[in-house]
Amino acid sequence: MSSEVRFEVIEVKIPEGCNVIFGISHFIKTVEDIYEAFVNTVPGARFGLAFAEASGPCLIRHEGTDEELRKLAAETLLRIGCGHTFIVFMRGMYPINVMERLKSVPEVCTILAATANPLQIIVAETSQGRGVVAVIDGYKPRGIETERDIKERREFLRKIGSSFSAATYIPLFLK
Repeated sequence: MSSEVRFEVIEVKIPEGCNVIFGISHFIKTVEDIYEAFVNTVPGARFGLAFAEASGPCLIRHEGTDEELRKLAAETLLRIGCGHTFIVFMRGMYPINVMERLKSVPEVCTILAATANPLQIIVAETSQGRGVVAVIDGYKPRGIETERDIKERREFLRKIGSSFSAATYIPLFLK
């Protein structure tokens, strides 16, 4: 076998109003178990998912409740081309709605990205196959939040129902 490695950056095109979860999994049952995790956690969930086999026929397995997103997931995962990876595109819901349940799916090894941001997958290819090296999720930081930014963040989180209490929070820099 050759020890040569080639790298490629794969752009994941996320439709307007959608989010994506990308990760590493194993075993053909991944597709059914992730499907069940979504439909049993979010009533009326609209999503499409795909899983790339790494042995046997090495097919892209796919399921979902939204045919457009199901097709997008399968085509995107074929472009990424790394065995034992999965991708889920969702509409009308957010990754946070399913993350805990998804993490408990026995076949799921790692969740690498859960985002609506621009997403790139860095892939390494050898004579054996392809593997994920890293993900680029969104953009690099532009600075450190100010007191005003902190206030706005906390107000936003209260608005969407987060239970953070500023009264019980002591910033590390004040300790």
